[in-house]
Amino acid sequence: MATIQKRKNSYLITVSLGYDSNGKQIRRTMTWKPERGMTKRQIKEELDRQKVLFEQQCRNGQAAIDNRIKLDDYISIYFENAKNTLSEYNYKHYQNIVKNYISPALGHLKLKDITPLHIQKFVNQLQEIQTNTKTGKLAPATVRRYYTVAQSIFHSAYKLGIIGINPADGDRITLPKLEEEKTEIFNTTELQQVMQALENEPLQFKVLIHLAVITGCRRGELVGLKWSDINFTTRVLTVQRSNYKVTGQPIQSKETKTGKRRYITIPPYCVKLLRKYRAEQSKHRLLLGDSWQGENWVFIQADGQPMYPSTPTLQFSKFLKRNGISHKKFHALRHTSATLLLSNGTNIKNVASRLGHTQLKTTDRYVHAVEEEDRKAAETFELQFSKEPKRA
Repeated sequence: MATIQKRKNSYLITVSLGYDSNGKQIRRTMTWKPERGMTKRQIKEELDRQKVLFEQQCRNGQAAIDNRIKLDDYISIYFENAKNTLSEYNYKHYQNIVKNYISPALGHLKLKDITPLHIQKFVNQLQEIQTNTKTGKLAPATVRRYYTVAQSIFHSAYKLGIIGINPADGDRITLPKLEEEKTEIFNTTELQQVMQALENEPLQFKVLIHLAVITGCRRGELVGLKWSDINFTTRVLTVQRSNYKVTGQPIQSKETKTGKRRYITIPPYCVKLLRKYRAEQSKHRLLLGDSWQGENWVFIQADGQPMYPSTPTLQFSKFLKRNGISHKKFHALRHTSATLLLSNGTNIKNVASRLGHTQLKTTDRYVHAVEEEDRKAAETFELQFSKEPKRA
């Protein structure tokens, strides 16, 4: 909101833009001085026009900001403008990255004084942060994600004409090399072990794992399924949302990663399994009565609310350990789904469609996994049959 304060021969227009990351109120000011000979009415009309124009410029980040503005001050403007372009999940994720990494390292600097050298030092510092991971440091992919957020902030300031160059431009910064990503899958023997062990598990968990393998859905997409997404007649499952959890807030839903719905045909045996599970869930719902808090979710907590997105990972890890099966991430079930389809002759375009890949090159990684398994199979035959028979 803009306010006007009269001075001797001029007027001070102040616009409040909220608060920075340290809780300090952000204000932008400009001074307007009437021309000689203007009447009181002309002064009032022009002053109102200047107030509206200046406030609009401030809200759009286009106002002539004095050279003393710090990055922390501009960050508030950036997030104000980003509300309409970032998803709610990414908006909060960006805020956490800014609060924990970008602001402590660069927030105190004047926006105009930040150079590529500052950004490079920031990237280098990220690579030295100690974590509880196996390597003890942030993964290169994580460092790149944090840098991307910083890059987005500076690019925004550059586009609005607030700075002359983007100091975080990709051509100027040396980033850590990405580690070669290994596609983790369950081989045929391991998958058989998983499926056999599932027979002794609760029906909900059994259905969850079967659907993960059959559909190749991501974890958030699985826990985001509702019964209305499953057509038991056509055997088509619609993937149209992904559930996520932000600390301190309830479970929420967002669009799928690509923002598009997917339609996946499931086999008859899985339909029977789902029918059996739905009947079991209905009985449980009747027993709870008014205590039921659900909204027709497929995978639920005890009171009918949607399953936490982290639950499949935790349950799967315990399941593998309990049954003596070598540990792999829950996401490996998605990889396994893709490799199974490809190794059995399914067209790569169909596999990409089921997985929700927008580009075939993303699906190509599974082709290499299939080829690797095929090479291992060939080596097995080599070991079995390469020995020459003994001569009499």
